Formats: sequence, C-alpha cells, structure tokens
Amino acid sequence: MTPDMSAVAEVLHARHPELATETMDDGRAPQARANSPLIRCGNELVAVMSMPAPIPDDQGLWARAATTWPESKAVAARHRGHLIVSMLGKSEQPLVAARVTTAVIGALIATMPECCGVVWAGRVARPAQLWLEMSNWSFAQFPDYPFTLWIDTLPFRSDAKIGAITMGLSAFVGREIEFVTGKLTLAAMIDKVAGLSVYLIEHGNVVKDGDTIGATENERIAVRYENSDVLGGLPVFYCTDDFKH
Repeated sequence: MTPDMSAVAEVLHARHPELATETMDDGRAPQARANSPLIRCGNELVAVMSMPAPIPDDQGLWARAATTWPESKAVAARHRGHLIVSMLGKSEQPLVAARVTTAVIGALIATMPECCGVVWAGRVARPAQLWLEMSNWSFAQFPDYPFTLWIDTLPFRSDAKIGAITMGLSAFVGREIEFVTGKLTLAAMIDKVAGLSVYLIEHGNVVKDGDTIGATENERIAVRYENSDVLGGLPVFYCTDDFKH
C-alpha cells in the first residue's frame, strides 16, 4: 500500500490550488519521485511512511469512535497496514501543522480508495470518507477549519448535571476541556465546548487558571486547572457555569 507520491502531490494541488506542492526527490532520477516519502505542502515538508502492519490496538480509541462511527471497530479489525503522516520539524503553531497534515491525508485518501479510516494523534478516529470531505476546508479561515476531525467531544452525566470532555485538544494547548452544567441543554453545552475549543486552537492557551469567560453576565463560565476524574487524571480546563449568588 505504498502511495504514488507524484499523484498525491497533483491531487493536493488540485484540492488546494493556493499551495505550492511537489514531491521531493533529493536529486534522484525523475522516476524516483513517485516513491519519494516526502512531499512539500506550502512552506512545510511532510513525510509519509508505509507500515505493512495494523496499528496497535487501543480499546479506548475505538470505544470513543463508536459513539459517532458505529462501524469503526469492525473496520479497524479488517485493516492490514497503515500510513504514518507527519510534518518534518516542529511548527511553532500546532494549527499550521494540523492544517497541512490534514490536507495531505485528504489527498492520500483521494488517491488510495483502500483507505478506510484515519487515527489522528493516536486519540481520535474518523472514517476516510468524512476526512476526504472535511479536509477540503483544511485552510479555511477561523472558525471554519475542520477542527472536529482533530477533537472528540464526549458527553457524560454528573449527578443531576450533564457534562462533556474533549479528547485531542491537549495536542494544541496541553489540556482538554471538561465542562459541567446544570443550566444548559446538551446541544447548547456541546456548542460552548466547540466554541472554546476552536478559540484555544486558534489563539493558544490564553485561558488561565481562575479566569472567568463569557460575553455577558448570564454566560459567565469559571475555568480552573484540574486533573480530570472522568478521563484518568488528564489535565483539563474545568469549566462550570454554576455560580453561587
């Protein structure tokens, strides 16, 4: 399942014509370009490595994926190889790396119909078709880039309240969001978590321990740095709208 990187570069440019894209042949003969593991995407270099073995099994990953992708575990059980896609060098802006890598993965799926899914940063699994569609927006302006490919939002119940916790945001800002509310509906809470997630992805960790955020008095949210009881002690922004008056 070795990709034709020349074809990937062509598809990548067709999907994102604003980017300069090319395979890197390191001075080798032209016919070697198709097998080069490197592709240039804008100002970044991305490596694509073919691995002739399944990814390591992670029951937690597939349990989370099943909430939005019911066939995920069965699809994962059938796969026999995978590609590792990574940007060379560490970008000072995780969002840049996410955009570029997402676009390259989209082009790989477009040229390799046998691709069945994507595991992002070892934490989030998405079906290949969804990735193919949403990766078209890899370079969209804030807040329209496909951050839901990178982050799961998992609802839970906490006594009489409801909550949601993210999985994947820590790759951008070092913490997940854990939000607990006794006021909001599930849909409104998920919207709040999504809005805060994309704001943090865009601006970095600008929310400090003890901050209060919200546009109005009625929307106030208190934020504390804590370790989550919901997800095994992960560092979180613990958010609540439960203010005592």
